[in-house]
Amino acid sequence: MNDDDWPFETTFYGDDDDWQSDLAPPVDNTPAAPPSAERVREALQATFGFSGFRGVQDQVVDRVLQGQSTLAVMPTGAGKSLTYQLPAVLLEGTCVVVSPLIALMHDQLRSARANGIHAATLTSVDADWRETLDAFRAGQLDLLYIAPERASQPAFRDLLASTRISLFAIDEAHCVSEWGHDFRPDYRLLKPLLDAFPQVPRLALTATADRHTRADILTQLGIGEDGLIVAGFDRPNIRYAIRPRDSVARQLKGVIDENPGPGIIYAPTRARVEQLAETLAKSTGRPVLPYHAGLPSEVRQKNQAAFVASEDMVMVATVAFGMGIDKPDVRFVAHAGIPKSIEGYYQETGRAGRDGDPSVAVMFWGADDFARARMRLAEVDEARQQSERQRLESLAGLIETADCRRAVLLRHFGEEPPAKCGNCDTCLEPVDVIDATTLAQKLLSAVYRTGQTYGLGHLEKVLTGVTDDRVLQRGHDQLSVFGILREEEKPILKALARALQARGSLVPTEHGGLALGGDAREILKNEAAVMIVRPPKKERGRRGRGADQTPNPVGDPLFDALRELRRDLAKDQGVPPYVIFHDATLREMASMRPSSLSELGSITGVGSRKLDAYGEEFLHVLQQF
Repeated sequence: MNDDDWPFETTFYGDDDDWQSDLAPPVDNTPAAPPSAERVREALQATFGFSGFRGVQDQVVDRVLQGQSTLAVMPTGAGKSLTYQLPAVLLEGTCVVVSPLIALMHDQLRSARANGIHAATLTSVDADWRETLDAFRAGQLDLLYIAPERASQPAFRDLLASTRISLFAIDEAHCVSEWGHDFRPDYRLLKPLLDAFPQVPRLALTATADRHTRADILTQLGIGEDGLIVAGFDRPNIRYAIRPRDSVARQLKGVIDENPGPGIIYAPTRARVEQLAETLAKSTGRPVLPYHAGLPSEVRQKNQAAFVASEDMVMVATVAFGMGIDKPDVRFVAHAGIPKSIEGYYQETGRAGRDGDPSVAVMFWGADDFARARMRLAEVDEARQQSERQRLESLAGLIETADCRRAVLLRHFGEEPPAKCGNCDTCLEPVDVIDATTLAQKLLSAVYRTGQTYGLGHLEKVLTGVTDDRVLQRGHDQLSVFGILREEEKPILKALARALQARGSLVPTEHGGLALGGDAREILKNEAAVMIVRPPKKERGRRGRGADQTPNPVGDPLFDALRELRRDLAKDQGVPPYVIFHDATLREMASMRPSSLSELGSITGVGSRKLDAYGEEFLHVLQQF
């Protein structure tokens, strides 16, 4: 992936004088006494409309309020932003949030302001940055979002000395680690800023960090080992499925047809993005848009805004899209090729179902994906090649497993999950594992005896005894491997070749042939076994299990009416519908049918600010039913 595939904040505005003028003497940031548990509960209900914390939120918030630095590893959708937004409301001073993407900052800004939190961003696209600086210096902000490129500058450090800082929150903290899958060098420059304010606690947040990456984050950000809180990585509402790629446009159409809500499709190249977006827009009847860094900035922004506001749009994109999107109602994420690593897969699929509702993650892969990935390894710095090779091998293991996908995924992050999850393809439709060692030896022998220069098509002809001109001209009909495949082995050959390429036993040559690699010689010597999943028989038009899993009572007149009101309010205010209320909040309204503002205020997700802003209108709709 090239740097231009990420819309990072990289340009700045103004001169250092704009930041340093009229600086007051440094402010004392000594933490005040933490608020009482009752005050915390009151703020949680009033600001966010929640009667209690979820998961480890209470542990993280408590450490922050006690002034203790923390690294919180929490899955996407577990409410990471609340762990710094709530303290920002409760503590005196401004919480400075370091975030990697402009889109992510602006998305979180909308949600924070909708809850009545005084928040602002300082990015290169903010025309009101002077007003933001004035508000910050005057101590009027609860939250200030900024990119690491600006945060690491000495002038910004001087600016922070002019007002009280309550907390440093470092979002997407895995970017600080060279072991992380989205390493950002500017994150490595944050520690001097943090050290300049030793009395201000640090909160690092990430959803994707294995043990090695977690240890590196603690070191790089100066957080003690006792400050680590790991919530677990499981996203039980996501159904995982991984399938061989076969007419991917048709396969993706099936995913779209089965999942009526918003979705994201990741494609490996810009050209593939545009091709799939055009094809799927015609074949599905759904709004489908492309997104990649090669599009003009105004087109990217327009497409992203349309997706965020939509309740049924599909975005086909490179991985440039998604990290900056805090859209909770994405119902499916599909991959038209393999991601870079299990960490990347976890993060990308984690963009589905952030609201906790059932969602689907489907990957369609081919052997050529691994061929390209291994060629890219040669371009990686030598110091990182081994770790990147291990990442690719771990991904191959996830793809080729016959065991529970979720268990393999969670074990990668150091957890000990149950053997079966009941919500992935291998659990729901158990597969047949076969010993293909003998067949693998036949295929590898054919590769070796034909000179390690031919592709699978020619090798298949040799092994099955086809005497076409090419086979005869090269004398391959005289080889010992000619025609040695048994009839029952023929349907398995392509799946085996795909599996051997995934594990590196077969590698592509420069001209599209196959050569021996990895443990091929051990397989040939009977020192390594090859177990593969028996390929399923093709079933055209087969329906999946996506559509009937959506819990929203679509077709319920009351729920539909609440959704329509939400849509109208969002359009009037120029915000995505979920900023008004999540689907889960509307479902609870439709189920509980509150008849007064006080009853409406007890619905999860209805804080005091939103009750004042929207309560009467939603109550009016409820009273009609």
